[in-house]
Amino acid sequence: MMSFRGKLYRDDAVVLRLQKLGESDRIVTLFTRRHGRIRAVAKGVRRTTSKFGGRLEPFGHVDVQLLEGRTLDVISQVEGVDLFGRWFLDDYPRYTVASAIAETAERLTPIEQEPSLRLYLLTLGAIRALALGDHASSLVLDAYLLRAMSVAGWAPALRECAVCGTAGPHRGFSVPAGGAVCPDCRPPGAGHPAPATIDLMAALADGDWATADASEGVFRREASGLVAAHLQWHLERALRSLPLVDRDHRSRSTPAARDLSDDCDRSTPAARDLSDDCDRSTPAARDLSDDCDRSTPAARDLSDDCDRSTPAARDLSDDCDRSTPAARDLSGERGADRHHGKDNAS
Repeated sequence: MMSFRGKLYRDDAVVLRLQKLGESDRIVTLFTRRHGRIRAVAKGVRRTTSKFGGRLEPFGHVDVQLLEGRTLDVISQVEGVDLFGRWFLDDYPRYTVASAIAETAERLTPIEQEPSLRLYLLTLGAIRALALGDHASSLVLDAYLLRAMSVAGWAPALRECAVCGTAGPHRGFSVPAGGAVCPDCRPPGAGHPAPATIDLMAALADGDWATADASEGVFRREASGLVAAHLQWHLERALRSLPLVDRDHRSRSTPAARDLSDDCDRSTPAARDLSDDCDRSTPAARDLSDDCDRSTPAARDLSDDCDRSTPAARDLSDDCDRSTPAARDLSGERGADRHHGKDNAS
């Protein structure tokens, strides 16, 4: 019986996804430069003694050598070029964006071993830009999705009507129609995004980062919704990672932004206690806090006890405090005692 022996080949690749296989192996989904999307077996990478297990982590750029197999190819050697995954481990927004990029690249390459150089370079560039952190993660994702749809032939019309081709700008936007639509071609149910939203989408598609970075958060969120809806309409299924993406425009992608966010974050009891201590650091702040902080019954009782610390305060409190039945009864008894003392003296 003749044994099968495949040939060796080498290629640059981006690691898109990992799946467990058996007790110690993994199936690795790779997006390669010259061979398109490949699913290959990495044997023994889950063992602690594996020589290249740490290099086959999601979002890494690697130089990989593979051996052709009957069903799945086998990874025989891996060298790390840029292991971008380590930059996303402590940053949830960027990790979810990288997951969405990887899933989109996999969905847009349905046929294995079919080269797609433009999409490969676009995916690698998006992950590299995400790791550098020069732009907000949501903007990087939307720019990638728009350009990936352009590679696939699904680019939305932004500067002209998607139906008749009339030059814009147009206020209507219809995902089934293919993008912006003029008043004559606008179908029922078409949206009416803000003009700044359409301008932002056009800037992301063209690579105008100066305009994109200067955009406001409300327009970024609206653009993200339109881009995601347009992509999933053409894919005919939803992306599982998109709902997990943090669309907050206040990015923590740079060290300065993370430090500022940590200083301002009052989401934990320790942070609130520290902030409360710091807010009473001056005499004026302490006086204002003492006057204003009567928001709980315990605080009001403590304040009442402290307000009777001098003879003048006690006399004023005895004369004025008749706001409850118990206080009125006590005041009446004191008044009767004073009249009884005057009668005995006379």
